[in-house]
Amino acid sequence: MHKQVKTTKGLDIKLKGRATQVLEQAPRAKMYAVKPTEFYGINPRLSVKVGDHVNAGDELFYHKYMDRVKFTSPVSGTVEDIIRGEKRRILKILIKPDDTDTYKAFQTGKPEQLDREEILDLLLASGLFATIKQRPYDVIAHPDDTPKAIFISAYDSAPLGVDYSFVLQNKMKAFKTGIQALKKLTKGPVYLIVNGQVATDFEKIPDVEIVKAYGPHPVGNVSVSIEQFEPIAKGDRIWTVNPADVAIIGNFFNTGKYQVERQVALAGSMVKEPKYYSMIAGADVSGFLKDKLKDGDARIISGNVLTGSNISKDKFLNFYDNQITVIPLGKKPRFMGWMPFLGENRKGFYNFGIESSKELDIDANLYGEERAFVMTEEYESVMPLDIYPVHLLKAALLGDVEKMEQLGILEVAPEDFALLDYINSSKIDTQELIRKGLDIMQVEIG
Repeated sequence: MHKQVKTTKGLDIKLKGRATQVLEQAPRAKMYAVKPTEFYGINPRLSVKVGDHVNAGDELFYHKYMDRVKFTSPVSGTVEDIIRGEKRRILKILIKPDDTDTYKAFQTGKPEQLDREEILDLLLASGLFATIKQRPYDVIAHPDDTPKAIFISAYDSAPLGVDYSFVLQNKMKAFKTGIQALKKLTKGPVYLIVNGQVATDFEKIPDVEIVKAYGPHPVGNVSVSIEQFEPIAKGDRIWTVNPADVAIIGNFFNTGKYQVERQVALAGSMVKEPKYYSMIAGADVSGFLKDKLKDGDARIISGNVLTGSNISKDKFLNFYDNQITVIPLGKKPRFMGWMPFLGENRKGFYNFGIESSKELDIDANLYGEERAFVMTEEYESVMPLDIYPVHLLKAALLGDVEKMEQLGILEVAPEDFALLDYINSSKIDTQELIRKGLDIMQVEIG
C-alpha cells in the first residue's frame, strides 16, 4: 500500500508556455561554467589554474572544511578563466570545451556489490556527492553523517515544472541503479514522491517507499512529506536528491563516467516553442536561446519562476537546474501598480482568494516596494507545513535562535516560502530571510 500526503493549502499558478513533451539535443555550448556560489556554504579551494586541460570528471576545486567533497568539470577542455569577485571570492571557473568529451575513468561497479564506504568514496571522488543535500539547513550533505532517510521528489508541482516521468522515461535503468546506490547510504527508507493523480513508471521502482502527493503546489516539495513521515528533531539528518540526479548517479555506476547531461524544460510565455532540450550542466545558453525567444524584454531564469535565479546577463545553466523559464520583464509602469484589480491577468490568488482557471502571462514586475508585514493570514493560506510563517520570519529577522527552533526552522528550506514571495503584499523576500535564519542556526547549533 502506497503512502499518501494530501494538502489543500497552497496555490497552483497556471502560466503560459508549458514545455511540450518533445526532446531535442541542444548544440554543444562554446563555454561552460562551474560556479562555487551555487553550492551554498562551500568555501572553495582551487585545484586548477588558467590554461590547465581537464577531462570530464577531473577535480576543479574542493571544500576547504570538507576536503573530501570535490567539484569536478562537466566537460573536457581548457580552463579559460577564473572569475573572482570582492575579496578574491571565486565566482566562476570557465572551461572552453573540446570538440568531444574525454572522461576520467572511475572504477565503479554494481551498487549492490559495493559497501557503503566504497559508494561514498566514489560519489565524493567524482563530484556527484554535491547532488545530495541535507535537511536541516538545505546545504550539501556532510559525508560523515548517516541520514535517517532519503527523500526524492519526482513530482515538480512548481509553475511550468519539469515532467520527470517524461524526461527520465529512457533512463529508468540508470534511475534504478541510482536508487540502489542511495539505499546503501542510509539505514532508513528511501522515499519517492510522485504525483498521485497520474500513473507513472516511478510507482514500479523497487526498494523505495512510494508517496503519492495530492494537492496544490508546494505539495511536491520534499518538506511536506518529510514533516509527515520523518519529522526532523534536533540532531537528525535527512538527505534529499533530485530525481534527475539519481539517474546521473546511476549512470555513473553503470558506465564509470561523470556525465551531467540534463533534459532541460525551456518554458515560459516568451519562448516561441516550449519544449525539452538535452544539454550539459553549466552550459552557456546565450547562443542557444538566440532564435528561440519572442521579441521584447525578457527575464531569463535558470529554474522556475518561484525559486530560480536570474541569468539574463550571465547566461549559464545552473548545476542543479532542469528548467529554463523566460517571462516578460514588465517594465511598463501602471497607476496604483501595487493594487491587484479584479479580473486582471495577474495574481489570481487575490481575486477574492479564488485561483485563476486560465493560463496567465505574468511578468517580472514587483508592482510595489518592500513594506511592513501585513497580518492578513495570507501566508498561512498557502503554507501546508504546520508552522506559523510570519512568526518564524520575524524570529529569523531578529536572529532569535531559540524562537526559530521552537517555530520549526529546522523543518523548512527557502523553497517552501517561495509562494509567500509571490502572494504577499509586503514584498518582503521571505526566502532570503529563511536562508539567513538557517545560516544562523547552522553556526549556533551545527
